[in-house]
Amino acid sequence: MSIQANRIWRGLLISLTLVLIYHLVTRTSNPHLRLRSQHSTTGFLSPGKAQTLCNSHDLSIFPDRAQHRKIYDLMLVSTELDWLEIRMNELKQHVDHFVVVESGHTFTQNPKPLHFKRNFKRFAPFQSQIIYRNLDISNLGSNSTWEREAFLRNGLFDSVFPNLVGDAAPSLNDVILVSDVDEIPRASTLDVLRNCAFPERVTLRSRFFYYSFQWQHVGDEWQHPQATFYQGPEKTIKPEDLRMGGGAIDLWNASWHCSSCFSTIAEMSKKLESFSHTEYNKPEFREPHEIVRRVRNGLDLFDRKSQLYERVQADYDVPGYVKANKERFAYLLNRDPENANFKDYPPK
Repeated sequence: MSIQANRIWRGLLISLTLVLIYHLVTRTSNPHLRLRSQHSTTGFLSPGKAQTLCNSHDLSIFPDRAQHRKIYDLMLVSTELDWLEIRMNELKQHVDHFVVVESGHTFTQNPKPLHFKRNFKRFAPFQSQIIYRNLDISNLGSNSTWEREAFLRNGLFDSVFPNLVGDAAPSLNDVILVSDVDEIPRASTLDVLRNCAFPERVTLRSRFFYYSFQWQHVGDEWQHPQATFYQGPEKTIKPEDLRMGGGAIDLWNASWHCSSCFSTIAEMSKKLESFSHTEYNKPEFREPHEIVRRVRNGLDLFDRKSQLYERVQADYDVPGYVKANKERFAYLLNRDPENANFKDYPPK
């Protein structure tokens, strides 16, 4: 073989080796590729892995594995856009459709901007997964704050599911999650719900944090979110009943809940102003310096003596997207600075 031919063959072998190394490194370092390789084209784990997973939760394997079992993630949105971004990034490989409902009024009937609609470009990467509705509650002035909240929550199903067509249309036994935005199921929990047969009421118990992942609530895990499965437009349990009703089985340590975990004092104040529990909507609770003091020291915002929080290592149990963006989400990891990492305090 000539010297020139040897050089050509050597170059081809080097190129092929580099390509193989690239694919090997990419496949082992990219969690999404690893995730997809564990699931069939229908989204299910292999029968053996699914059986082991379901047995560990005292559940049986979901029997109808011939077609994809969709997961719908239903939530009301107000100002919590950071949390929505975290949620969608955390669950994008596991959820088929994010159902987002917002209103131009708070539960206490104060007008407010449509924050999600105004900032839709921020969520453009998830456009194909998002189902959005804007519901008007301005005609519910004679109703209580609780009734207006229930109307909006049920709107997650009533204003959406009867009108879905094509690939978005639900099939019997598809999974339905009902959550507040800051109640985020673990990806591993969604594997359980997709692969296992479960009762029509399931509570995804949440590790409960307050103000940030630095303060954990003392006591039982938070009793939300909830999950059910689609049984048709009339028989499916409606979101408000699912969230507030009893009789559910518990999946423990299934989610994260971070309550009042805001990046700004302004957001905290808006939440207090729109609070359905109006006995807590008092001026003394909205003083900026008082909010900062309580957040830094893990003290309850409303002086509730039964609500206690213990300091924990801030990154010991945190959604992966938060860990990957520590500087941007510093307010979720460290409330020690004098401004508690609120972006708008002290006022300029």
